[in-house]
Amino acid sequence: MIKFERISVMNLENAMRGARNPMNSWNRMDSGYDPQGNYVLGPNDLDLARRLCRAGSDHRKFIRQIFVSVDITAPMYWWKEYDTYKVATVANSTSTMHRIHKKPFEMEDFSHDQMTTETLDFMQGVVGRLEQIRQKYLEGNKKEDWYDLIQLLPSSYNQMRTCTLNYETLANIYDARNGHKLAEWNEFCRWVESLPYAKEIIIGTC
Repeated sequence: MIKFERISVMNLENAMRGARNPMNSWNRMDSGYDPQGNYVLGPNDLDLARRLCRAGSDHRKFIRQIFVSVDITAPMYWWKEYDTYKVATVANSTSTMHRIHKKPFEMEDFSHDQMTTETLDFMQGVVGRLEQIRQKYLEGNKKEDWYDLIQLLPSSYNQMRTCTLNYETLANIYDARNGHKLAEWNEFCRWVESLPYAKEIIIGTC
């Protein structure tokens, strides 16, 4: 399971202006804002963006200045793989250490969409046991119960992080993870494809 919320794509106008700096071709800029406040690339700017992206990483520096902010909710086993991407990324997460005991454990707190029926039954027992330990910790505030919670917690536990990336980083992730055996990575790549001008600027670089 993976979920994308509160998505913002920023700085497209400035990035495109910068893309024209090497040739001083600002007079050919033909982009602008639509009534909804979205920055829409005109034919000249879109053609330039395509050509620069096809020319390679040295020429497509402008996409490093197109920023994306998004709240991603995903299981811990996916976040462990995401954390290999440390270049041009920032993430603030909800705290497992400080907040794990603040709400009852429910199946919806865990990714289980790919589980077989037999494993799902077992998982329900694990979630039930976690809730028992949580209640015990709330009653006695013993560190040993808190450790039981942390160390028993399955890697399918869902965590939400507010992430900031740029289009260059997304292009690298897309190239590396599209077609991955983890369903979450394929859903991530479908989300990337939904971003403004992804076909021309992100996927077109892969």
